[in-house]
Formats: sequence, C-alpha cells, structure tokens
Amino acid sequence: MRKFQLSKAFTLVEPGPVVFVTTHDGDTNNIMTISWTMVMDFTPVFAMTTGPWNHSYAALRKTKECVIAIPTVDLIDTVVGVGTCSGADTDKFATFGLTPLRGNHVRAPLIRECLANIECNVIDIIDTHHIVVLEGVAAYFDTTRKEKRTLHAIGDGTFVVDGRRLDRKKM
Repeated sequence: MRKFQLSKAFTLVEPGPVVFVTTHDGDTNNIMTISWTMVMDFTPVFAMTTGPWNHSYAALRKTKECVIAIPTVDLIDTVVGVGTCSGADTDKFATFGLTPLRGNHVRAPLIRECLANIECNVIDIIDTHHIVVLEGVAAYFDTTRKEKRTLHAIGDGTFVVDGRRLDRKKM
C-alpha cells in the first residue's frame, strides 16, 4: 500500500447517492444539490450536511421541512448545474427545466424528473457539525423510469455511477 493524502480520505468513504433537496421558504421554491447524506438506522431517518453557506439552509431552519429528490445518471449535468449556482439569484426549477410537484405533507416540492422523492421534516440540526437530521413522512418512486442508476460524488468533481445489482438475499 502507498500513503494516501489524509485530506482526501473522505473520497474513499462515499456516503450515498447525490440528491437534490428542495425547500419552500414561504414564497419561493429552491433546490440544492447535496452529496453528503446518510441513512440513520433502519427507519426513515436521514442526515445531510449543509449550513448557512447554502441559500436553502435558512428555509430548512424556518420551515423545518424539505424533500429529498433522487436524480439518476441522465441528470448529471443538471445535478452539477444546480449545485454550482445559488437560489438567491436563480430560479433553479426554471433554469434547469425541472418540474415541481405538490407534496402531500410538506410545502417543499417533489421533482417530477427524479427517480424518487421523500417528503421530510427536520427533527434536529447539529450546528457544530452542520448536520441536518430529517424524518421521512412519505416516499414516492417512479416505476416508469427506464434509467434507475444513481450518481455518487467522489468529492473532486468526479462521480461514480451505480452498476448492476448483486443479489445475496438467500444468504
């Protein structure tokens, strides 16, 4: 083994698929791209890392709700585009041709073009580590989508795409 740059060690432990997180601040819908998410336990509780540097963070704190929308590999340019501009001066739904759908439990919109959407309530914000803990209240999956492969960020501007599924359920 060769020594690996410690400051890049995070690229070895990729946390989960890149997701969109939508918010509604009372007036406006917004979307942010998040690559640091995780599942907590075997329950619909999730965590993500974000903070005041993201325009959507104020809406998360204010409304205590959002939607996790899971894009697929065919949306890679949209994922990067959404993640490299600010909702403070960009209508990301219009700019990137995404369709907001009304949720059943939160005011933040679902995204029609995504493989799945999870309506969530914010149940905790751990300020010292910029972690937002979310509880899912409803989930939706588009079974009609042909593309189901998700994106995983390496952290250096590159991505890995899910491959084929390996079944070991009988084990």
